[in-house]
Order: sequence, then structure tokens, then C-alpha cells
Amino acid sequence: MMILSWRRRRGGHRTTKAAFSEENLSTNLAIPTHFLCPISLDLMKDPVTLPTGITYDRESIEKWIETGNQTCPVTNQVLKTFDQIPNHVIRRMIQDWCVENRARGVERIPTPRIPVAPRDVLEICSNIMTATQRGDHKKCMELVEKIKRWGRESERNKKCIVENGSGYVLSALFESFSSISIEEHKFLLGETLSLLIRMLPLGSEGQSNLGSASSLRCMAWFLKEKNLSSCQNAVLALKELLGLDEKHVNAFAEIEGVEEALVKIVKEQICPKSTKASLMVISHLISSSTSSENTISRFLELGLVSMVLEILVGSERGMTEKALSVLDTICNWEQGIVKARAHALTMPVLVKKILRVSILATDLSVSAILKLCKSQEGGGDQQVEALQLGGFHKLLVVLQVGCGEKTKEKATELLKLLNQHRGRLDCFDSSMDFKYLKRPSL
Repeated sequence: MMILSWRRRRGGHRTTKAAFSEENLSTNLAIPTHFLCPISLDLMKDPVTLPTGITYDRESIEKWIETGNQTCPVTNQVLKTFDQIPNHVIRRMIQDWCVENRARGVERIPTPRIPVAPRDVLEICSNIMTATQRGDHKKCMELVEKIKRWGRESERNKKCIVENGSGYVLSALFESFSSISIEEHKFLLGETLSLLIRMLPLGSEGQSNLGSASSLRCMAWFLKEKNLSSCQNAVLALKELLGLDEKHVNAFAEIEGVEEALVKIVKEQICPKSTKASLMVISHLISSSTSSENTISRFLELGLVSMVLEILVGSERGMTEKALSVLDTICNWEQGIVKARAHALTMPVLVKKILRVSILATDLSVSAILKLCKSQEGGGDQQVEALQLGGFHKLLVVLQVGCGEKTKEKATELLKLLNQHRGRLDCFDSSMDFKYLKRPSL
């Protein structure tokens, strides 16, 4: 027997029972040594036995194996197999001991759930494929719900599910039923998508399934739905998918109404995660090499510039970077420059973000300002405004800090443009000479 002081842990157990007096909680208890895990020396909650015959707490021995160890910690024997057999006898003995000592502050350890094994996942994946091929909605729903229950039980289960081919199988299910009828199978499709976003990025076959015409139409349909959970899952999946292959971007852009749905998510700001994802999807759509003027025109008509600038006024770093990326991409288009130039906040916000948020934010701000200042119509006015807002001095600092070479080249080009107007503005000393500025490389 081993004498240890048993004290109830805060936060992990109930503390309101009248029978648990302070005196009882601090009473020393005789804990049998074989109830303790040889690794953690804590009372075992889920005892399992290795092929060497030694019993450990499952969590402790799994951590031991996951860190690369291939031996039994006690016997030092090399493990030919990592099979862990639940030791029900020891577990029941521990539970009985807890019950016997409950008056002294000990709570009964619950019977642990057996974790999912790779063979379990492979079996359910096989069943899903069979049910999908038959078009058996009810059976597929039953199996998807079972996977969700497994995932909720532990992180270990989630990892096992992801590592054993479930992503491809679920993406095939999603493609198959979305091609039949989205409306009829919307609940199954929504539940499946909620699982898939936890498995991204998928392999090439899974990406192909999720990027098919029917799958993309289904996700676009979810974007327009009032169900916030399905909407969020769809935009998160699209963010990952569209960033992997431009052909998915082009296919998604052809679906009617996606611009309105994405702008609505940005406008309503359901949650930061969804807003960021929507901004990234929009950025993919307007930056694609095959983007049409109709796509950018539609986004501009929906007020995208104003919404992005409102976000930039007071958002945290991640959101600011996503919004700046969209604004910089908008300025690749002449009609985008016209819209951006017409908004009173554009130049003040861009100048303010230089050196204020992150290196990426500075890069994007300098890039957008240069595009505005070089535009054929109104570029001169933008240059003067940038000067008046203190942009010249900020750009001088950009040359001295750790920004990338491309950003420094853009900053140098901008300084040369702004320098043409400095003599007309009282805020600059006309005796300053900027001849040292190097000409940007082409």
C-alpha cells in the first residue's frame, strides 16, 4: 500500500456536497500502489495493459508512444505492437475503492469510453461508401452522426478519424447527394460539411470532390441560407478550397448570386472567423487571372469598398490584413481605383496603417497607395493627399525597417512621385534634398 494525501482538485469536481468537510478532504488515504500509473504516479482513470503485461493509464502511455518511444517504460522491452487492452478488472477495483472512500472526498471515476481504432474508422468509411452508392440517405445520416459522436468524445478520436480516409469518403458523399437535390438532403449535407471543415486540407481526390460543380453550388446555396452554422461552414470550406486551385475559383465565380451572399456576410459580421473567411474568398474571386469585369463590378456595386474601409477603421491585426488584401486587389482594376479614390476614408486609412499593424499590412498599404497615385486619372490628387497626411515621412521610415525588397522599391517609387509636390506644400522644408533615393528596379 502507498500513503498519499488525497485532496479534491478545484474546477474538476463538484464541491457542494455537505458530506465533504474540510477535515475529510485533507485526510491521508491508503491508495493501493497497483492503482497508480507507473508513468504519472496518479490514480488511473482508464487502465490499459501493454503486451508486456504492465498496466498504465491510457493517456500517459499514449503520450509516451506519441513522443517516439517504442519500449515499455517499466520493463524497457521493445514493443512489437502498441495494442492497449483495457484492464477492466483494475478499473472496477479502482471504482470500488473510490465508492468506499466517497465520504472522505473521493469521487467515483466514470467508466471510460473505448477510443476509436483505425479499423473502426475504415469500417464506417466502407459503410458510408456503400450507402452513398445506393443513395441511402437514412443510412448515411446515421453513419455521419456516429462519426460526429466519436469526434466529440476525445481529441484522440478526432485524430484517428482524420488519419484514416474519412475526408475523401465524406467529400464523395457530399458531392453525390448535392448532385441529387440540395433542398431534399440539406440536413445531411450540412452535417457532412461541418465534419469536412475539420479535415481540411483534403487530399487531391477529396479536393476534386469538394470542388466539383455540384459541391460548389451546394456551398453557394448554404451561403444564402438563414442557417448561420451552415453558412459559416460553407465559407470556411470555400476559403480553403479556393486557395488551393484557381480552377475552383473560376467555377465558383460562375455561380449566380455568390457576390451578394459574400458581401452580406462581410456586412453583417456574423462572427470574426466568418468575416475573415469571406474576405479571403472575395480576394480570390477578384484576384484570379481570369476574373471578369462583371465580377469586380458587382462587388463594387454592392458597396464592397465602403465595407472594407469601415472594417479597417478599428479591427484587430488578422481582420485588418484580410481587409487590406481585398482593398489592394480592388486597386488592380481601374474601376476599383475610381471607387476607392472617391471614398474620403481611403487614403487616410491606408497611410495610417503603414507601420502601425504588421509588416504585411504595411506591404499591402504601400502597394495600394502606389496604385492610387499612379492612376492616369486623379493620380496627382492622390499624391497630394498622401503628402498632406504625412505619408512621405512614413515612407522614409519604411526604407529603414525590415520590410521586403519589393515593398521598399514601391516606397521609393512613391517617394519620387510625392516629391514632385513637396515644394507646393507648407508642411515640407524645401531645402530637403531627396536625390539619394534610388530609382526602383524594373
